[in-house]
Amino acid sequence: MTASPRQLPYAPIPYSYLPNPALTATINLDEEVKLSTTAAERDLHDSLAEIYSIIITLDGLEKAYIRDSIPESEYTELCSRLLNQYKSILKDDIVSREFVDLETFKNKWDIECPRATERLRVNLPATIAEPSATHVGSSNNVSQSRNSATGSQILLATENFITFLDALRLNMLSKDSLHPLLSEVIQSVNQVTTTDFENRGKIISWLIRLNGMKATEELGEEEARQLTFEMEGAYAGFKATLN
Repeated sequence: MTASPRQLPYAPIPYSYLPNPALTATINLDEEVKLSTTAAERDLHDSLAEIYSIIITLDGLEKAYIRDSIPESEYTELCSRLLNQYKSILKDDIVSREFVDLETFKNKWDIECPRATERLRVNLPATIAEPSATHVGSSNNVSQSRNSATGSQILLATENFITFLDALRLNMLSKDSLHPLLSEVIQSVNQVTTTDFENRGKIISWLIRLNGMKATEELGEEEARQLTFEMEGAYAGFKATLN
């Protein structure tokens, strides 16, 4: 029995084949590869690279905070700065269109970073969105938290609640109107108390909801009524902690 010829591991080039020099690509291995050819393209790539860096840095910062490797005050300052930089870069329409959204960007560049993803979704440092458990829990800690607040801090938090509710009554329903005001509410409230009072969680929920909207997008009538109702409840819960 005649053995079959051994199959080659690749398809051999016919001996009659002669490469056409006109079709041969000429590549200078010493030539620098340019990712962009215009200043606009270069700015776009720089902005996207900065976003990538912010996501990676923010994820590392969140891990450091969870491990208590960084003081809360330092974490809050750095996290707030990164969140502001992220928002500032994406205000550019060209960058925003290329970015699309966070999940699209992560998939395109094979990024995981679950902690950074959550922080960007909430758009607040963990120290503001979720006050440390070391400050909450026992009645003694609650009392100390309340007593340590100054009159000006209590007044500021109260004024911020009233300002936000007035904005809703004046039909200021866009994200760029409401989100900054509600951020001021939770930050000033945390200066007064870290107690988990009634409807405090609703403040965070609405911040997340507003953060997911486009800047000029507005709440519907039913949404505005629900927000007003829940923020009035939060205001009442906050005032109850002062008694």
